[in-house]
Amino acid sequence: MPAPTFPANPHRYDPYRTFKFQVMIGKTVVAGLSKMGALKRTTEAVKWRAAGDPSYQRVIPGGSSFEAVTLEQGLSHDKVFEEWANSVNNVADGDGGVNLKDYRREVVINVLNLKGQPAITYKLKRAWVSEFQALPEFDANNMNTIGIQSVTIQHEGFVRDEGTEEPVEG
Repeated sequence: MPAPTFPANPHRYDPYRTFKFQVMIGKTVVAGLSKMGALKRTTEAVKWRAAGDPSYQRVIPGGSSFEAVTLEQGLSHDKVFEEWANSVNNVADGDGGVNLKDYRREVVINVLNLKGQPAITYKLKRAWVSEFQALPEFDANNMNTIGIQSVTIQHEGFVRDEGTEEPVEG
């Protein structure tokens, strides 16, 4: 029988907060990131019944799909969203073609503890931008809003990085 494993931080009983996170696109940390959509996988339920079975259907797992993830960033001079979106639909060159070399990127999501240390890490597989909002709606009558730009990312799944260990907190 294997020995029981204990967490690196036996004092942590509280879950991690959702306001402490970091997203990296390629090797670049996204600056001013304010919001990220949830990572979600859905597996289709396939119903079937064999001849001679009782009069009810069985349910087995079918194909899985992954929901797109939206990232929102405060409007700034950081061009990481725009450059990535342009690599998918190359509007700068005028041909609108996909740059097959650069349009898929590695996206790393770090859940941080309150000290800003990575505690949980996920990686999105073969991610690309399907929607880019360069500018928000402007309203001269509302002085208390922040400009937000966003990208919607399609991906082919996500995996937890088991190499990220729970940080020891004192």
